[in-house]
Amino acid sequence: MTSATALRIRPPAAAGTFYPAGPDELREALRSAFQDARKRSERLSASAPRAVVVPHAGYAYSGPVAASAYLALGDEPDVTRVVLLGPSHRVPLAGLALSGADAFETPLGLVPVDGEARRGLASLSGCVRLDEAHGREHSLEVQLPFLQTVLGSFTLVPIAVGHAGAAEVAAAVERATGGGESTLVVVSTDLSHYLAHADAVEHDRRTADSVLAGEPDAVRDVDACGAYALRGLMAWAARRGLRPELLDLRTSADTAGPPDRVVGYGAFAYFER
Repeated sequence: MTSATALRIRPPAAAGTFYPAGPDELREALRSAFQDARKRSERLSASAPRAVVVPHAGYAYSGPVAASAYLALGDEPDVTRVVLLGPSHRVPLAGLALSGADAFETPLGLVPVDGEARRGLASLSGCVRLDEAHGREHSLEVQLPFLQTVLGSFTLVPIAVGHAGAAEVAAAVERATGGGESTLVVVSTDLSHYLAHADAVEHDRRTADSVLAGEPDAVRDVDACGAYALRGLMAWAARRGLRPELLDLRTSADTAGPPDRVVGYGAFAYFER
């Protein structure tokens, strides 16, 4: 990393809206999310997950569901690097966008970007540096305080995913992880949008079944705003022989919102078989 005076910092864009801007208030919001998370009823694998899928709405809505995935990492996760993928909500994008920042900032401090991994990704077709795709994107940012809380120190490989095939995304994940066991893959995505609660429950259950069955082609664009990243993760996990597990499945009506127009949230983890 360059000297401190020359650091290129990606400042927080979602602090004060999706999550509290003050460090103390943020820690309290995180504590509340973990308190309302769903713990695994039984540990089917003694190992920690290699990848998780988490939602990215405001903490009041999706925080407990996201916390359910992060709880699955255990008390002392052996993770030193996080490959973080999420949809590009504000910038139209074909392929995958890398950030030129040296670090991402949250109210809890700086998260250094893994420059070596970024250079490796830049050599892949479809991966380009596009800071505009990261500047105001919340899908990646809202995961960082959770990761700072459960991991402490780690390096970050942030990837904004646009229209991209599952094989393209899977290749990027493989290149970024290098097969390292100390690397965690995180895909940030919400599920159904703006259905009535009962309809969303049924819709999201079908999506969850597709994820658990390892069927990327069965996950449609309307099933998840991060469908491209999710399908890529599923393809990568299948090649790696990882087993998916559903940890939590709720809607905004279950947490903090009205039941007429809800957003669906799911938490999944991928374990070694």
